[in-house]
Amino acid sequence: MQYMVKIQVNKLHTLTGHNHSIFALAEGSDPQYFYTGSGDGMVVAWDLDRPKDGTLLANLSHSVYAIAVDPIRNLLFLGHNFEGVHVIDLKTKKEVWSLKLTSSAIFDLKVQGDLLYVATGDGVLFVVNISERSTQKHVKLSDASLRVLAVNPKGDHLAIGSSDNSIIVLRTDGLIPLARLQAHSNSVFALDYSPDGRVLVSGGRDASLMVWDATSYERAQRIAAHMYAINFLAFREDGKYFVTCSMDKSIKVWDAHTFQLLKVIDKGRHAGHGTSINKVIWSHYRQHIIAASDDRTISIWELEF
Repeated sequence: MQYMVKIQVNKLHTLTGHNHSIFALAEGSDPQYFYTGSGDGMVVAWDLDRPKDGTLLANLSHSVYAIAVDPIRNLLFLGHNFEGVHVIDLKTKKEVWSLKLTSSAIFDLKVQGDLLYVATGDGVLFVVNISERSTQKHVKLSDASLRVLAVNPKGDHLAIGSSDNSIIVLRTDGLIPLARLQAHSNSVFALDYSPDGRVLVSGGRDASLMVWDATSYERAQRIAAHMYAINFLAFREDGKYFVTCSMDKSIKVWDAHTFQLLKVIDKGRHAGHGTSINKVIWSHYRQHIIAASDDRTISIWELEF
């Protein structure tokens, strides 16, 4: 049965303060807060109740492409390109430790329990033990950059999107390879498991979305989704919908069961971003959509279904 979901899009805020493209975006352990990182090394905390006033948390010497929140310890991990990982205590807003891991770029960070996964530009995955503040393991997975990480809801599978056009799936226990998925014709930038763990959705430079069965890792569907590279995707917490953001300056809203396109949020229709949108999250706080762009701004959207 075909049905049309009507979506009213309201732009709530445009936030400014970064002096460079914003590459990193993460929700806080309290989702009222979120964090951004930019090409000039600035990392900023934002409060969705008072969104106009960002608080500078760090000003690093190189760009920040990746940040991640550890909800258990209330820490913020920053991927400092060519340097390693910096760790900020979100209560005191002070750096508490750092690790020199790599001299290449850090493209993604994921916290899972006591571990931090780090995806690097030289194709190496690092596993950091957060309590011990040390590297537990590192494994070379590709000759190309590792761009994006996704952990399934059960926590037993880790999927990694690479610039060699593949998705590498590992068991988190021992980092044992489960599958290597080949379908994209270019770098994989966007990757997420559905909240129920049944599907894995990927996107990348080829502007297409791939839908995978997250048990067998068979490909279920291919969708020509955007005009240019898909930079990121995120599910709503109830798993009904997901959003993609692209170099084509648009945010798209999708039905997570039929994979139909439901809404396009762009500059022409909704006063959206004027350049590439690099990250998007579907906030747990009032279900707002938050997006960060090369135009140095953050947009906050409310969708009424």
